[in-house]
Amino acid sequence: MSKAFTSEEPTESDDGDMPDPSPLPAGARNYMTPGGFARLRRELDVLLSKERPELVATVSWAAGNGDRSENGDYIYGKKRLREIDRRIRFLVRRLDNAEVVDPAMPRDDDAASRVYFGATVTVADARGGERTVSIVGIDEIDTERGYISWISPMARALLKAREGDTVTVRTPAGVDELDVVDVRYVALATDA
Repeated sequence: MSKAFTSEEPTESDDGDMPDPSPLPAGARNYMTPGGFARLRRELDVLLSKERPELVATVSWAAGNGDRSENGDYIYGKKRLREIDRRIRFLVRRLDNAEVVDPAMPRDDDAASRVYFGATVTVADARGGERTVSIVGIDEIDTERGYISWISPMARALLKAREGDTVTVRTPAGVDELDVVDVRYVALATDA
């Protein structure tokens, strides 16, 4: 077959470069803590200032070596460049739509006793087991630290509850009753 009828570069649909549907509910804001915002910003800066320019130089060098159809450095470099560009677009969208909320900011008495975004909440289940979770943005989830997304079933059940309240959490495992033991607002460590 003639090379005139073949495509060296994959098209966007072949690359899977369709925008990812947002996990946020329609019309919802992309809440984020200051630490989570800074972490995403640092990742974007590294991609733009270090990784992408280095890769562009490698691809340019590989392109100058002749036949691109069998040039592994060129083929892999172009693929990796598309991945980096996709991640950059994702980060730019997330950061542009972010609404940064600092959980450590002082709140009035009523808001300090209720569960809102950024709250660190200790809950007890019916079996007497306690668990502490912090409600963070969708890009900051860290189960080892107990950071849950504000759109998760548990966080949605806890939102606007006060100390002493009992909330019902509906999960795939069933329905669970949780008692709100403690609500506090502290700065959260969101860096790895």
